[in-house]
Amino acid sequence: MSTLAPSTTSWRRLTPRAVVAASAATLAMSVVIVITGGIVRVTGSGLGCPTWPRCESDSLATTPELGVHGLIEFGNRMLTGALSTLVLVLIVVVALQRVPAPRLIARAGWAQLALVVVNAVVGGITVLTRLSPWMVALHFLAAMGLLTTTTITWHRVREYTRPDQAADTPAPSTERRLALACLASTVVTIVLGTLATGTGPHAGDSADIERMPFNWLAMTLIHAAAVAATCVLAGLLAVRLHRADPRGIGSMRAQLFLGALGFQALVGIIQSTTALPSWLVVVHLFGACLVWAGAVRLILDTTSPLNAVEPSR
Repeated sequence: MSTLAPSTTSWRRLTPRAVVAASAATLAMSVVIVITGGIVRVTGSGLGCPTWPRCESDSLATTPELGVHGLIEFGNRMLTGALSTLVLVLIVVVALQRVPAPRLIARAGWAQLALVVVNAVVGGITVLTRLSPWMVALHFLAAMGLLTTTTITWHRVREYTRPDQAADTPAPSTERRLALACLASTVVTIVLGTLATGTGPHAGDSADIERMPFNWLAMTLIHAAAVAATCVLAGLLAVRLHRADPRGIGSMRAQLFLGALGFQALVGIIQSTTALPSWLVVVHLFGACLVWAGAVRLILDTTSPLNAVEPSR
């Protein structure tokens, strides 16, 4: 395992718990927002607050007249404020280090804040377009973009403060290409998943909302084929990394990613054969977060570990 420079070690000794906790909190909240967004959709609360940025034209908050749907939608909106606060805490914690934190970690915090704003705006447009399935899909992809930044931040913080838990050097070229292929295949899978969702039920409101003009069964099968392709790529990568170093970080990460894919595939099969029960939709969203975070971490561990590329200062 590589030895950190004195300045790096000083940064690690200063407030490692605070930085790790702050980055973990933003990661957890970015997942919670995806899950609560799913709850909003399957409970038909997408227009519980019928306008934006106010909940009603004359009220920032929900009112008794909006009922439980208003409470659910307004609660989800309030989580954006909570996430913004956590991101600001992370930025402050990183900035207050007497020894500068790695530039990538500092920039990632600001990227999180920018994407929180983007998600809020896209969410508002989604409401103003009366839950257009195209905007709902874009809102989910924006949430995945936010999850990307929170995952990278948390991973890099842990990698920097716990070098014993990080890879020393990039993986061999074949393994790096396989990891990139897994990431690309996961992107395709997630996009296809949004199209299957936009074609199927659970439009997000009790009203009759026009769905995407695709065949739901065909889109579901195409989505399933993409999942299967990703599983094959992940399996090949896991085997190669295990043969190279059975106890290595990369091997462990590939196995976890493959496990998340298997879990997600199982949930998807149960969904498609049981008329898409609402609670399984929410579980599937959680699985999507696990898969995407796993794919991002797999890339980080097999391409450019922070300790191998970040100059000491």
